[in-house]
Amino acid sequence: MSDTLTGNFVAPLSYTSSDGDISTRRLALLDAVAKTGSIAAAAKAIGMTYKGAWDAIDAINNLTETPLVVIRQGGSGGGGAELTHSGQQLLQRFSVIAKAQQQFMAQLNQSDLSDSYSVFKRFNMKTSARNTLYGEVANLIDGAVNSEVTLQLSGGDTLCAVITKDSVERLGLAVGSKAYALIKSSWVILASGSESIKTSARNQFVGKVSRIVPGAVNTEVVLELSGGNVLAAIITNQSAETLAVKVGDNMLALIKASHIILGTDD
Repeated sequence: MSDTLTGNFVAPLSYTSSDGDISTRRLALLDAVAKTGSIAAAAKAIGMTYKGAWDAIDAINNLTETPLVVIRQGGSGGGGAELTHSGQQLLQRFSVIAKAQQQFMAQLNQSDLSDSYSVFKRFNMKTSARNTLYGEVANLIDGAVNSEVTLQLSGGDTLCAVITKDSVERLGLAVGSKAYALIKSSWVILASGSESIKTSARNQFVGKVSRIVPGAVNTEVVLELSGGNVLAAIITNQSAETLAVKVGDNMLALIKASHIILGTDD
């Protein structure tokens, strides 16, 4: 995954009040009305429907103590629309604010934000797996067919995954590279206590039950691991009763290395 900043921060300008918002689009409509003197022409200029423009003008006027837009009815000069003195002042003020905002955003985008950007990118990741953990490859053991990848998670926890050698090459995995570990909640096995047990499951995590969500058939149990990561498991209601799971209990989460899917941003 590349940590180089390749995007920009943007912040649409809008006015928010308890009565409603005047968005960037509505400000653009006010500006277009001032320039064209017509609701229809203003709507066309910013790509808004005629009805949408009228609705927006009504909403804007309702949000302010005095109307920002007035409609001229017919007459020798024909009909049209124009901003009131209050509307012109508001537009001028927003223009000053917008310029200040642009200057601020320009400074922000020139800052060294590579570390933060790598985090922001992760927020956009969507997956059906209930658990998505992020870490750095600490060890990589190649086999004839499969490879064992050890991922160092934040907080000190480590995770071992067994994937095909071809997948390692395709993902470009190497010691020091960053990767995601995707784990379905149904693949997490829970056991009482906080001591390691002898089992074929390669991964054992000790965690404290932070949340229990019972369902008609299954129960979701969420563990907070010692390193700060959160791990969710789906077990049957009968298993939850047998284990007598309670919030605050320490439990052991077991995950087979072959049940872990790895992914990267690149």
